Amino acid sequence: MANTSTKTAPKLYKSRIDLPEATRKEVSELLNETLAATLDVWSQVKQAHWNVKGKDFYQLHLLFDQVAGELYEYVDLVAERITSIGSTAHGTIRMAASVTPLPEYPLDAVNGKEHLTAVAERLAAYGKHVRAGIDKTEDLDKDTADLYTEISRTTDLRLWFIEAHLQAEP
Repeated sequence: MANTSTKTAPKLYKSRIDLPEATRKEVSELLNETLAATLDVWSQVKQAHWNVKGKDFYQLHLLFDQVAGELYEYVDLVAERITSIGSTAHGTIRMAASVTPLPEYPLDAVNGKEHLTAVAERLAAYGKHVRAGIDKTEDLDKDTADLYTEISRTTDLRLWFIEAHLQAEP
């Protein structure tokens, strides 16, 4: 069966939260895009974790798993923020695949350098998306902007860990 899902506006429920309905709608749409990107980047880092080969296998296997674990925690935080403002989280893998801004992971990546490069590119794109979320929400909803800031800091830190391996290459 083909994937026919399209980007749809999340449903809003009545809420006593003190954000206007229009703000909740706008923020939840952005957060659902972030949920898709977070699920996608998590699964792509797991792809690296499962498939890395070479002399640095064990070290990279553990590093990728640590990064994926942190990203998975953000999946839950983002989805719960969506629902806490009275909206609906669009959190299935199929939903994420239909709206993620990230490129597909290269299936031909095998060695550590190839996986490090692919993960670094995706973490950088994800970090850019998250920072845009900070900018878009800082005047709409400080709590959501704070969530984006938390995600951004960790993403930048993990990108540094990944890039440090590539910077040592001649």
